[in-house]
Amino acid sequence: MIDILLSNVVLDGAVCDVAIENGLFSSVAGKITAPAAKVIDCKGRYAITPAFYNTHTHHAMTLLRGYADDLELFDWLNNHIWPAEALLTEEDVYAGARLAILEMIKSGTVFFNDSYWHPRATAKAAVEMGVKAEIGLLYLSIADGSTLKNEQNEALLDMADELPARVRISHSPHAIYTVSTERLRRAAEDAASDGRRIHIHAAETSKEFEDCMKEHNATPIAYLNLLGVLTPKTILAHCVHLTDDDRRIIAETGAVIAHNPVSNQKLCSGIFDWKRASEAGCCITIGTDGCSSNNNLSMFDEMKCAALSAKVSSMDPKCGKAEDILRAATVTAANAFGFKSGVISEGYEADALLIDLERADMVGDYNLISNLVYSASGDAVDSVICGGRLLMEHRIVPGEAEIIASAREVCRKISRSVKQ
Repeated sequence: MIDILLSNVVLDGAVCDVAIENGLFSSVAGKITAPAAKVIDCKGRYAITPAFYNTHTHHAMTLLRGYADDLELFDWLNNHIWPAEALLTEEDVYAGARLAILEMIKSGTVFFNDSYWHPRATAKAAVEMGVKAEIGLLYLSIADGSTLKNEQNEALLDMADELPARVRISHSPHAIYTVSTERLRRAAEDAASDGRRIHIHAAETSKEFEDCMKEHNATPIAYLNLLGVLTPKTILAHCVHLTDDDRRIIAETGAVIAHNPVSNQKLCSGIFDWKRASEAGCCITIGTDGCSSNNNLSMFDEMKCAALSAKVSSMDPKCGKAEDILRAATVTAANAFGFKSGVISEGYEADALLIDLERADMVGDYNLISNLVYSASGDAVDSVICGGRLLMEHRIVPGEAEIIASAREVCRKISRSVKQ
């Protein structure tokens, strides 16, 4: 029996039926008459599209949304964010991660690539709420080169065998300015041994670039490459400050860029050069960064900013085309993380959105892809399916009120502690 039958759904401009069985799209046809456990009649009102894959986040930073805005990156981190994060318990991070996943589902995202404290809590939230995720073993070095709060990483590793296939573990050294050379080299060796991905902030600010040149006589990208960090399983967050040689290295090693246009602009880190990176053959995906530097997890907002910043940085209105941006947020990202998804086609993992075509911001309806990138918001998402499981139906996610209330209580605790 079919698990979910989407009848009279719009796909590529035509009305059809889509069947889902065992987590996969099993059939796409004009009319499907086989019995189904659940039928959603889309009545020609809803379009089915690939879901989004957020390739760089710090999910529990939902708890710090609006906490320290309008500041330069290093002041923001050192004097505001890190002191506040020191107050967070594992239970707090769990509450913040659930809030982030709720927000993510409500705006059409089914996968996130995370790096944060208490990673076990974030993994637990992802498992419970049915999404796909890659959770990082967070590395920050202290004076002797050892890893700060290594017991939190051990707690995540202890649950590794219990995790479903949709939730994976990665190595996540924070950045070249917070992780020692030896620890970065060891992360590369560990990744080569266990096959896990590496997720790291790279070439985010001009200060990072200049300091790396002074200390190592190399750009951040060249430095990471010398240490063996760059492979097809490396996710490089930001990559704002790149040379032509850096782009060549990224393309040749197969490393993946996680572009975060909203955060880059808010923190004045700079504007990523989409045109040069794409022309160099770099694999580009899109992430939101954390909610304290964005301040939401909407991939719709991120796509629009990615398209507009690509055009402005190149002064070429043909750069950052809607179809290229949407591809970066869906199938390119899915492939980068080893999922056979991001496409509505038989045999692919059933990750999908139902988009409400009757919304005012979806008319005119000449080009759905253009509308998704340039005009739509997360409210256009009616329902969300991840791995064949219905996570949101008609804008309702089970347990929303409790998730929001739990996170709000943590925010109140932070506020009380800061005032003291």
